[in-house]
This record gives sequence, C-alpha cells and structure tokens, in this order.
Amino acid sequence: MQDVEVIELPEAAAAALDPVRARLLAELTVPASAAGLAARVGIGRQKVNYHLKALEAHGLVELAEERRHGGITERVLRASAASYVVSPAAVSASAADPDANADHLSAGYLVALAGRLVREVGALARRAGASGKRLPTLTIDTRIGFRSAEDRAAFADDLTAAVLDLAARYHHDDGRPHRLVVAAHPLPESTPESQTSTETSTEEQP
Repeated sequence: MQDVEVIELPEAAAAALDPVRARLLAELTVPASAAGLAARVGIGRQKVNYHLKALEAHGLVELAEERRHGGITERVLRASAASYVVSPAAVSASAADPDANADHLSAGYLVALAGRLVREVGALARRAGASGKRLPTLTIDTRIGFRSAEDRAAFADDLTAAVLDLAARYHHDDGRPHRLVVAAHPLPESTPESQTSTETSTEEQP
C-alpha cells in the first residue's frame, strides 16, 4: 500500500469521490472482505460488491489475499493507498498553467504552481514505482512569523538572493534537471501558531 496516491483519470476521481465508495476506501486501509465490509458499514453485501468492483477496476482497490472456506474462496481487498490526492488533470484537461499568469505574487499563481507540482510529481512517482525505483525529492516545510510587511519583503529579497546563489553554484547544463519551487502563504486560523519546527525530508534513488 502506498502512503499517497495521485489520481489522474477523471473516471477514477469520480469513483473515489462517490460518498459510499470513499467510505469503503477509508475502511479498506485495513484489509477486509466484502462480507466484513458490509457488516462494518451497514450496507448490503451485494451493494458493497458492486462498489468494490468499480473501485478495483480503477486500481483504487487491490487484492490482499484469498481465503478458502471449504469450496468457497473469499477475496480480501485493501485500498491501494492510505490516502489520495486528485490531480487537477483529472478535473480539467486545461489545468491551470502557472506560466500563463504574469502576477507571480498572486494567490492564483501559487495555486497553479501547486497544481503543476501535484501533476508532475504524481506522474513521476507512478513511473518510478512501476520500475522499482524511488523518486529523488527534497521537501522543506517550516513556519515563520513576520512582524511587518517590511520584514516579509526583506526576507523575500534575502531568500531570492540565497536561492539564486545556490542555483548558480550547483547548476550544470548537462545535469539532470530538477524543478525547485519556493512558496509562502499565511497560515489558516485553525492551524496552531505555536508549532515552529522545521521539517525536511528527502528521497533518493538507491
């Protein structure tokens, strides 16, 4: 089971977003049979089987094991991932293009960048998984409190200079291209303001 799976096809997205099927996917983080699921969610076994076949057809559910009871074989299924993210490509063929937005300080530009990140990394991760490799990635996630707009602008200038310096130092025209995205946005009010730790994660090919 993957940690996160990016759904790229509209049909798969529709299947995953259906309320009943979404509930079944959530339940199937722990493998179960159709009979076990039916008892757990209070839906008839035939109806559960119908939804499971649709989810399996889109690769959202996979066979975990088969159990034999006399002459009967019981299929035990599990979700293909612990959680799912729907790619913008599944919603519209004309997904937002950050290059089409000249205002790089706008929320629209940031959202378009995030959408492209999901599309690109989702497709790359799927291909890497199919070939048995890990996708080389670097992620930095932190929080910072600015006392004023002037501090925020000064930080942006310093960060830009630092990134440009590092890019110039390590870039090679014949190297493997990587995309680097640096973004900042205000935290939602529901997010605890007290957490200030920095989280960094990397994945490298073997």
